[in-house]
Amino acid sequence: MMITISCGNPVEKEIESVEKVPSFKVEYAGALMNLMHKNDVSAKVALSEYEKVEHLYALGAMENLKGEIQIFDGHPVNSYVEDGVMKFDSSYGKKAALFVAAAVAEWRKFPVPDTIVTKEEFEAFVAKSALENGIDVSEPFPFIMEGVVKKTDWHVINWKDGDTEHSHEKHISSGLNGTAKNAAIVMLGFYSDAHHAVFTHHTTNMHIHMRLADGTIAGHVDDFELDGKMTLKLPK
Repeated sequence: MMITISCGNPVEKEIESVEKVPSFKVEYAGALMNLMHKNDVSAKVALSEYEKVEHLYALGAMENLKGEIQIFDGHPVNSYVEDGVMKFDSSYGKKAALFVAAAVAEWRKFPVPDTIVTKEEFEAFVAKSALENGIDVSEPFPFIMEGVVKKTDWHVINWKDGDTEHSHEKHISSGLNGTAKNAAIVMLGFYSDAHHAVFTHHTTNMHIHMRLADGTIAGHVDDFELDGKMTLKLPK
């Protein structure tokens, strides 16, 4: 299924594969450059518009930067901070200042070699695996990684009202942040080398969110270290 967000003019494409299945299409609303440089933290899309989309995978930041959005196969695990405690919202009732999404019905699995350790090494592995499996890497695409991560640094933003001076460091420290070690985890990411300062930071081609399998933490991924216990999933 194709999802459409009014901010763009999506063109549906078909990726050639053995089965010749219809392609997914990544859509987005908002832009990091406007958050960072124009203090535009207003809502760009209501999640309720996508409640009926089957197999929806999405991530982003809530309006006014008051939390993180994660939707896994149609199930929201949105997180926010209240009185210094992480809270969760499993509804489509929130609005997003930044939103990236795709509908993917089926995935292919690839073991992540134990030689892939850093985030930068994994980024190269994602691009190589996608290219080798018929995904047009000149267009953005989603991916999933799941298993046991050696460690991952995460945060849940809780931006101070009225603060107009943005930085990546302040976004991390504004709410809750921490490091999960040797934890069962699912990470959802979007890869693109053409959307720096839109939905990826200028130093990376990936934007990744996560949730722990035990349900205690969900949020934005800042960095991670692997040890051969993860599986990469790419759209079929």
